[in-house]
Amino acid sequence: MAVWSYTRFFNKLSRGKAFLKAILSYALSYPVFIILSGISDYGTYKMIAEWNYASSKNVIFIQTKTKNMKKRFVYLFLIVASTFLLPSCSYNSIISNDEAVKKAWADVEASYQRRSDLIGNLVETVKGEAKFEKETLVAVIDARSKATSIQLTADQITPENMAKFQEAQAQLSGALSRLLVVSEQYPALKATQAFSDLMNELERTENRINIARRDYNGAVQAYNTQIRSFPANITAGIFKFKQHEPFKADPGTEKAPKVQF
Repeated sequence: MAVWSYTRFFNKLSRGKAFLKAILSYALSYPVFIILSGISDYGTYKMIAEWNYASSKNVIFIQTKTKNMKKRFVYLFLIVASTFLLPSCSYNSIISNDEAVKKAWADVEASYQRRSDLIGNLVETVKGEAKFEKETLVAVIDARSKATSIQLTADQITPENMAKFQEAQAQLSGALSRLLVVSEQYPALKATQAFSDLMNELERTENRINIARRDYNGAVQAYNTQIRSFPANITAGIFKFKQHEPFKADPGTEKAPKVQF
């Protein structure tokens, strides 16, 4: 019965005027035969082609079209999958690394703020020494004021802003060093408990600054490397992720200054 039906089908196909009618009528009766012929019925087509040469051309035509459609579908699927999967596979990790940079920068700011607070307390302690050099105190106060006036978020750190931030902190470090040198001339001041406690806290804070800057640069390096590497660079370009600016050591200031006793 099936062979008789297939023969009728191809006889109709051979008549040009009945081509469309045959396709519509037999598409309802044999959808699997027509649509999935290239997948599951290749052997049947080969047998029918031997019986009816004219009809076999139509079979080959249908098979070729089916295979071409499958190829196009596969290509389209790969394009769509690449469009959505490549960015998604790196977007979350970029966000994580970006947040790590922001956290590291917050630690840097906290460490510098801690030092600024300690220097403020130190100035107040030194003021108790009536003969202490006023010029040195004024220099420390001014440098501290300038350093604390520069507040940056991680997204605001451009090369220019980072340079200003580092310059202000370096000036404060220099003023603090001069104050400590001058304080050596005042044994009574050094002997006070408050002064001694502040020196210990400043030393620990300077070490904390060193660690915070190192961690920040490490986070920046990981983030910048990722957004420049494939396929994350595609995601970074689509979502406009920008590189973060690391600390750059000035000549002679590769490390945060240490408090000397």
